[in-house]
Amino acid sequence: MENKQVNKIALGTFIGLTMALCATVRSIPTLAATGWAQISYSIFAVLFFALPIALIAGELGTAMPEEGGPQLWIKTALSSKLGFVAAWLLWVQMFPGMVMVASTIGPLLGNSFGNPTLGNNHWFVLGCILVFYWIITLLNLKYDMAKVGGNIGVWLGVYIPIVIMAVMGIAALIKNGIMPGGTLGHFSMSKLIPTKDGLSSLKYMAGISFIFTGIEMSSVFIPRLHNPSKTFTKGIFVSLIGLVVLNLVNAMLVANVVPMGKMELSNITQPILIYCQILGWPTMIANIFSFMVFIGVLLQLSAWVTGPSKTIIQVARDGYLPAKLGFHKQNQYGVSKNVVLTQTIAISLFALLYGFMKDVNGVFLTLTNATTILYAIVYLLIAVAVLKLRKDQPDLDRPYRIGKKGNGLVWTVSIALILGIAIIVFATLFTTRLSQSLLVVIISVIFTIIPFIISKYKNDQWLIDIQKDMQQK
Repeated sequence: MENKQVNKIALGTFIGLTMALCATVRSIPTLAATGWAQISYSIFAVLFFALPIALIAGELGTAMPEEGGPQLWIKTALSSKLGFVAAWLLWVQMFPGMVMVASTIGPLLGNSFGNPTLGNNHWFVLGCILVFYWIITLLNLKYDMAKVGGNIGVWLGVYIPIVIMAVMGIAALIKNGIMPGGTLGHFSMSKLIPTKDGLSSLKYMAGISFIFTGIEMSSVFIPRLHNPSKTFTKGIFVSLIGLVVLNLVNAMLVANVVPMGKMELSNITQPILIYCQILGWPTMIANIFSFMVFIGVLLQLSAWVTGPSKTIIQVARDGYLPAKLGFHKQNQYGVSKNVVLTQTIAISLFALLYGFMKDVNGVFLTLTNATTILYAIVYLLIAVAVLKLRKDQPDLDRPYRIGKKGNGLVWTVSIALILGIAIIVFATLFTTRLSQSLLVVIISVIFTIIPFIISKYKNDQWLIDIQKDMQQK
């Protein structure tokens, strides 16, 4: 009988798949807002964030190829409680994260109809998030939306926009050169590293690092690689270089035309409109661009509605959550109604920040920072997990291993990740407004404490009730 798992993935295919995990246009304005310092920030994010987590995930993912990912790795190495914490955080990070993504809907819709000012109206942004996310949620409960437009969403929301932005940006650069009043400005070595006057750009560090979140999922491709120990490392390096170049090219072109201090973080159409003005092209291009990305974002949001909920369904079925919550139940499409409705209510509450805070950029940055820090807590646990497994299970089969012999390299990689996360958190909290920093801390602390409280009251009856309910189906 033919085993489809033997089909091997070539290096080029692996690089493409890995880049696709992190490809996005949403973070380009955040990266562009830092001017020439974006080069330094990108290098830092790769060396102290993306590369370490990718390598660690490579080792843990091949040592434990079963379904579960970070939850399984942390559970096996540390404890079931911390495994639950990881699964919980990977679920709740989407609460602020999805609001951050959905906040682009307002500016895109406004630009689609030739009204860019709507994108800066916090009430309009709030209304778009609530209306469209609830529509997407209800559709996912009624239909198998996972099969509708998944690839189309990526093309409309990521690939085509990136190409259009690059082409227009290069054309604008050829016509006008470096624009003195732009966020980028003329180059000097001093602009590469934030100085006393430029430390405010450190507040974007978490958002820039967020570009690479999810790269740990590349570990699932390792069993299908030729010579995994060499191919995976080479592929990760090339993928990260490709992602950096792809983002930097577009971010620099955007920073060149957007005036200093005028960057709209959630409005990816802003540079397109400016490009049209510089090139003398019709603004209809921006309208079409906005509508295309608008549809792409909606399709991507639809795919994400049910994706992260899969983990929490399994956690519930393992008895970590009370049966009365109904998180273990799912419909014919594999969707848990209770999980999806709970997360949509939570996302709606986070969206209300756009009602309380008029600064659209400020809310977007706060949500991005909160999402990144919640993700970073999971990454910290993964860094500890790989070290603990090296100590407790040195003979564990590791098809991909960090370092051929000894533990020196894995310690170096893990410490680099821990140090990078510490710097990101410090930079985020101490360079943003006090109110924003406090909000990020409150969100992070509350969401991290909740799973520990749940674990404290966990009892065997939860699993018994869930198993009984499952048997009755």
